[in-house]
Amino acid sequence: MRAALLVLSFAAFGLLAFAESPHAEQAGARPAPEIATKAVEAKLVPASKAMIVAGHRDAANAGLEMLDAGGNAMDAMVAVQLVLGLVEPQSSGLGGGAFLLYHDAATGTLHSLDGRETAPKAADPRQFLDAQGKPRRFLDAAIGGRSVGAPGTVALLAAAHSRFGKLPWARLFEPAIRLAETGFAVSPRLNASIADSAENLFRFTATRGYFLTEEAVPLPPGTLLRNADYAATLRLLAGDGPAAFYRGPIAEDIERTVRFAPESPGALSVADLARYEAKWRDPVCVDYRNWRVCGMGPPSSGMIAIGQALGMLAPRDLARGGSASADNWRLIGDATRLAFADRNRYLADPDFTAIPAGLLDPAYLGERGRLLDGSRALEAGRVVAGEPPARKTGRLGDDRSAEIPATSHFSIVDETGNVVSMTTSIENAFGSRLMVRGFLLNNQLTDFSFLPEENGLPVANRLEGGKRPRSSMVPVIAYRDGRPALSLGATGGSRIIPYVLQALIATIDWGMPPDKVMAMPHMANRGGTFEIEEAAGLETLSAELKALGYETARLPMDSGMAVIAIGERGLAGAADPRREGVAVGR
Repeated sequence: MRAALLVLSFAAFGLLAFAESPHAEQAGARPAPEIATKAVEAKLVPASKAMIVAGHRDAANAGLEMLDAGGNAMDAMVAVQLVLGLVEPQSSGLGGGAFLLYHDAATGTLHSLDGRETAPKAADPRQFLDAQGKPRRFLDAAIGGRSVGAPGTVALLAAAHSRFGKLPWARLFEPAIRLAETGFAVSPRLNASIADSAENLFRFTATRGYFLTEEAVPLPPGTLLRNADYAATLRLLAGDGPAAFYRGPIAEDIERTVRFAPESPGALSVADLARYEAKWRDPVCVDYRNWRVCGMGPPSSGMIAIGQALGMLAPRDLARGGSASADNWRLIGDATRLAFADRNRYLADPDFTAIPAGLLDPAYLGERGRLLDGSRALEAGRVVAGEPPARKTGRLGDDRSAEIPATSHFSIVDETGNVVSMTTSIENAFGSRLMVRGFLLNNQLTDFSFLPEENGLPVANRLEGGKRPRSSMVPVIAYRDGRPALSLGATGGSRIIPYVLQALIATIDWGMPPDKVMAMPHMANRGGTFEIEEAAGLETLSAELKALGYETARLPMDSGMAVIAIGERGLAGAADPRREGVAVGR
């Protein structure tokens, strides 16, 4: 894919030409009807040259500092991530992993980089089963050393910067080092996260001393928090590069912390760390309406699932009825259910599992889409994995692993039109709760299927040594007329897939700008129950979905989205106000 170099001008910011639906382009077309309520209020932020949308203001400002110093979007990406690991440690950091999507404006080429964690070579496929062979409770599996995989974030930052960055590597560390040494204010969200996890944070000396007061109370909002250990770690990485993380004293400390964890010691070794590499992989792209939507491929399940849902929905006129239509949500919900059925059977680390080439085949999706032809919810017995063409795998069992989210997403566009979309995580909030040299270690191995087999059949996403766990993280860059038009992503475990799908449909079919995309309530159906965000005014829609045959559940849905729309007259961004994110620009 090639795209002309973006020339961004900004005279008078009005309605940007980034989000018209195909129907809105017709003369006299009426806007699609919208859900009559908002879950949250979102702010639309304009910019003429560059923009960063991230989960914390300090992180976004660190990225802007790199752009102001002459850096590009990739330089800003490194700075944003390093600060997020400090101020939002419950969500991502050096001890976790990430997926990166990058549009290089100079060549018009899209690149994707896999920084997903890997299982130790000595990992046992049955290590998350109890003495009776039953899956352990999630937190029993997640907390401690057993769940820790070799972190990929540092390798991803280094690989991306060495190929595309402009500023010196060490310069990118300055904002995070400065903030770690002088201190940052504990945010209300961090305080709430600490409170939710206080009992488990108290179990380990390092997290107890860092996140709780001497009275074992969560650090209050506004507390000035310094992290000298994190600053020292960053100084080593700034001076010696990624080798300082994957070999030597830091790697030895990681191994020691995991293997001698007071609870659930794990198998991660310095050899596992030394062999880790971030991998450039082909992005997955699908055509929908007059857009081309691209995202991360396996081991992410996100873009294939979204591509399948879009393929099934393409023949339907979703603009008619808009977001207020219960039948539109029936179509979206059941398309997502069918995509999840394929995801749970076929998707895993492509270095270990042959991914069926036909999962996005138009004829296959047309066949799957005909299951939506009725007027009521699909019966559970019809929501099963299909038989895609060119399938090379043997018979497989279905994965029913849980994904308990603690993730962050950010989007960046620089002055020359380079675009970053990156989703980054340590899995559960505060990961394994093990802390090394100022950063938390992930619990990403719990993203593998706890059961290596189902009904005697191997599960594609079973735990194996050296393997990367399947993920739902799906950074997306969407194109119109060959040019980037949208950078977006979300947080929320496996709900990331319906969150991003909803944002794409809201943009493409319903013509919504980023602030409206953020403000509309979330609706997600991953298997049967229609999950509806707690928001006043949705009682009628919930009742209509029940009448169509669904069970419904009203619950909080923390999506953590970050969206930048790129138009001929400038940029417009919005951060998900369900969290503390901001959109900042020049």
